Amino acid sequence: MKKIKLSPSALACDFACAGEQIKASKDGGAEYLHLDVMDGIFVPNISFGQPVVKSLSKCCELVSDVHLMITEPIRYIEDFAKAGADIITVHIEACEDVTATLQKIRSLGIKAGLSLKPKTPVESLVPYLELCDLVLVMSVEPGFGGQKFMADMMPKCAFLRDYAAEHGLDYEISVDGGVSAENARLCVESGANVLVAGSSVLGKDDIKKAAEELLAAANQN
Repeated sequence: MKKIKLSPSALACDFACAGEQIKASKDGGAEYLHLDVMDGIFVPNISFGQPVVKSLSKCCELVSDVHLMITEPIRYIEDFAKAGADIITVHIEACEDVTATLQKIRSLGIKAGLSLKPKTPVESLVPYLELCDLVLVMSVEPGFGGQKFMADMMPKCAFLRDYAAEHGLDYEISVDGGVSAENARLCVESGANVLVAGSSVLGKDDIKKAAEELLAAANQN
């Protein structure tokens, strides 16, 4: 079983003190930092771009897990690579050529991730899984933080876990959207090992404690 990793979502930060908050999450056991980039077209919200990714990537020693919720992300892969991304995840629904986009990410020495919206069948990912280092299952409709966790997305994680085992693949499975200490164990039991958490970690007064509690719940037998 893969190690369970916490990936706090910077979208939930108070950007006036983002560095301190991200460090607190690292002190609580976080290993990744999830950076949601939105263009207002693919999703109905706008967040931040390369300059913020570059600044936040430098302010901590966490793995920069960049989630591009933008149309035709292949246009910006090199820019986000230069900004410090360690993982770049794109949406299957946003790419005209999914294979070319994933290959572009990998050609730059960066891990490639592929994500899907809740209404997209998980089977649509199958042709591309050999090119994936990470697969991101959205457990809310992408675009806004603080939404309610959709437990009916967990069979997608189970499908991806079983497919990897059957075909000798080694991608990580990530869940993003409404993840908290209350449902972290369900995510893990369904096959996920990377838990993206926004308001349930970086939105708390005691961020370190919130991170510790979520990881403890995820690892509970």
